[in-house]
Parts: sequence; structure tokens; C-alpha cells
Amino acid sequence: MRLSWRIVRDGSNLGTLILLVGLLLAVPLLALPFFPEEAGFLPAFLIPAAASAAVGCGICLSTYQNKADDADRLRSARQGAARTLVVWAYSFLMGALPFVLAGQLDFVQALFESVSGWTTTGLSVVDVAATPRIFLLHRSFMQYCGGVGFVLMITMVVSGKQSMALYSAEGHPDMIRPNLRQTSRRIMAFYAALLAAGTLLYRVFGMDLFDAVCHAMSALATAGFTTQPGGIGSYGSLPIEAVTTALMLIGASNFAVLLLLTQGKLRQVFKVTEMRFMFGLLAVFIPLMTGAFALGSGMGFWESLRHAVFGTVAAFSTTGYALTEHTAWPQLAFGLMMLLIFIGGSMGSTSGGIKLLRAYFVLRITRENVRKRFSPAIKTVAPTYTAVRGKVPIDAGLVSDTFGFIACYAGIIVAGTLLLTLTADCSVFEAMFEFASVFGTSGITAGLTNASTNTPTLIVEMVGMTLGRLEIFAVFIGLVSGVRWAKGLILRRKG
Repeated sequence: MRLSWRIVRDGSNLGTLILLVGLLLAVPLLALPFFPEEAGFLPAFLIPAAASAAVGCGICLSTYQNKADDADRLRSARQGAARTLVVWAYSFLMGALPFVLAGQLDFVQALFESVSGWTTTGLSVVDVAATPRIFLLHRSFMQYCGGVGFVLMITMVVSGKQSMALYSAEGHPDMIRPNLRQTSRRIMAFYAALLAAGTLLYRVFGMDLFDAVCHAMSALATAGFTTQPGGIGSYGSLPIEAVTTALMLIGASNFAVLLLLTQGKLRQVFKVTEMRFMFGLLAVFIPLMTGAFALGSGMGFWESLRHAVFGTVAAFSTTGYALTEHTAWPQLAFGLMMLLIFIGGSMGSTSGGIKLLRAYFVLRITRENVRKRFSPAIKTVAPTYTAVRGKVPIDAGLVSDTFGFIACYAGIIVAGTLLLTLTADCSVFEAMFEFASVFGTSGITAGLTNASTNTPTLIVEMVGMTLGRLEIFAVFIGLVSGVRWAKGLILRRKG
């Protein structure tokens, strides 16, 4: 046991992460005692789980003897991005294998379902009414783990300079505990408590235990997979909708802000710019959405408000849940939803989109620019925003990074839209909505994604999901670093 612990502690982070993937793949097997009729699916999960665990242990054992060299290779953020990208790609493949081995889906469909799960997108090509429960649990568990992040889970026991590079590459900008391990443990404990609380509340309000666990995982991960053909709306329960709304709001919040909540620092939470901006958006969009539903669908005020609150939170948190089919929404409500999906949730949360803080920067910089043009004589003070760690100036570097990211984001949406018009044979509007949805990991479809969707369309959407979950530049940096590493390895072998 002591030797095993030293291997995990000192071995390669990559090996440890691959080992973790194997352990996570085995978790759905815990459902078999409750559904013994599905015991025939045991090999479909056990084979990839055991294979992944063996590969991970092999890497850990080999790097244990050369840990100094490995540490040197991992110190830069670029190498951290490459390693993070590798383990996510590996998880996509391994998450697809149970569907393939059990004959549930073909390989491309299974890979799509896996990518949609791990990236917390929520688009699906399966018929949930005809899918065995162990696979429904597998989908929801992938979303829960994908939302929290592999690196965050593994740094509960392994930390150091290498892990910090991986942690940053996975999209977590803040750390408010003295070290990464403490931060990870606190976040994981908080999320486990929220999962238990959400499951309990769902049970109290009428869900069976299986549905309660799956929906609590998906809502907290702002993901969107469901066990019912009609989703949350099929329950017709206001308390269930309220629990889901609360879980989606929590999932759309910065991990570091959630840590402040665990410490009871409510005053500090509401000073954070992202949180103030989030509630400001809700205050603006909920009345607009209420009016859109009332005028466009003939609903009464209270029914419109009910749909507006749930729909607004589901859209900006990029969860994708809805009380009715999105294709039946009034056009104004549909347009507002698209804008919210584009904005997304907080930095360092489980949500997609450009993120609230970047949207705030754009509005703040635009306001300052307009003020300067109308009142050039007025000396403006350098703008700031409030993060978890305190006041931070909005300097030229931050402005450049923000607009650079948004320009890339918009460019990728244009490219993805054009590709979908070719592969899916659809209108430009349908293609733009569908790709913006997968890129923002919202999981809302305009009708293009289903069990009959062709392979090229699914591939385009998988690329969009990956770029959206891991942030654009982290993926690009990871790819470039991986190519450079491969070239260097080839040159060394030739030499």
C-alpha cells in the first residue's frame, strides 16, 4: 500500500489522470445491484475501466523511476495545456467504449455522446426511453466529472508545480486556499454536499432516486442530460423546477466564489463583479423573457414568469434544460436565449460561453469609451473590477486579451456555421444556432442533432464542444505544444 501511494504521489500526472479515468468508468457499475437485469452490460464497463487503470499504472511505474526528468518536462504552462488536452481526448475515447461494446451506438455516435457528456454540453443522439439505466447513469456521471474537471479531482491527493500548470490549463483562474490541494478538496467536498442535497430535495418533491441522482449531477454541472423524454418539464412540478434552477445557478458560479460561500463570507461574495453582473443580467432578462412568452405564446403572466425564470437561468448557465421544446418558443424568447448562451456563466465555472466577466469588460470598456467621446475634457480614472482576491485594474493587457478571445470566439462560430451548412444541409440561421449552442456547451438544438445526424455534422459539433469546454487558447496551445514535443522526439530518435 505504501509503495502504491508513493507511485501515485511521485509518478506522472498523466498516468495518474489516466488511472482516474479508469476508476470513473467503473462507477456506473454501482447501479447493477439496483438493476440486476442489466448485469449483462458489466463487461462493457469493466473492460475499458480495467484497461485504463492498467495503462495509468504503467505510466506511473515507468515515470516513477525518472521523475526528475518528467518534472522538468512539465513545468511550463504550455506543457500543462498539452497534457490536459491529451487526458481529455483520452477520456472522450474511453467514455465512448461502453456504448460501443454493448452495441448501444456506433463508434461516431458513441464518441459524440461521450464528448457531449465530458464537456457538459448535453446534446444527445440516444433515445432515453429505450436506453438501459446504467448508460443513463454513465452519461450523467460523465457530465458531473467533466464539470468539476479531472485535474481538480486528482489534485485532492496530488499537487505541486506540475498540477498547478494543469489546473490553470483546465480553466480555473482562482485559488483562494493556501495551496492547490486544499482548494481542490474544499471544492470537491462542497460539490459532493450539493449533489447530496439536490438528490434529497428531488426525492422529497417526487422524483425516484435514480432520476434524482442523474438530474442533480447534470443540473449542478450545467450540463443538460436527462432521463426523461420530456426533460424537467415532464414532471410538471414547480418545486422540482426551483431545485433545478438553484443547482444551475450554483453551477454557473465561479468555484472560488463558491468557496467563499462555504466560509460564510456572503458580503464578500456580493462584492465580486461577476456575481453582481450575473444578478444584473437576471434582473434585465427575466422581465424581457416574461414579456416574450406572454406576447408570443398567449400564456398568462405567472406561467410566462415561470418559463422565463427557468429558461433564463438554463440559457445563461448553458445547461439547456427547458419546460417546453425550444422550437416552440416565441421568436423573441429564442433570440434572447441565443444572446444569453453567447454570454455564458462565470469564469472557472462549469458553464460555457464567452463568460460573464469578459462580457462585463466589453460593456465597461465601451461605456468608458463613449463617455470619453462625449466629455473629452473629463479625466477618467482607470477602471477596476472586484475579483475574489480583491480589486483588479482593467489594464491594456486585460483589454487586449478579452477582445482577442472574443474575436477568436466569433471567428470560430462563423467557421463552424459555414461547415454545418455544408454537412447538415440546413439554413444559415439553423447552422449558426446549432454551432453556437455546441460551442457554448448549452446542448440546445434547432433540430439538427439527433440519432439520424450524419457523421460529418457530429464531427464538427464535437470539435466545437471541445473548444468550448477547454477554452480556445488552451486547446490551441496544447495542440502546438504536442506537435513540437512529437517533432522533438522524432529528431532525438533520428539523432
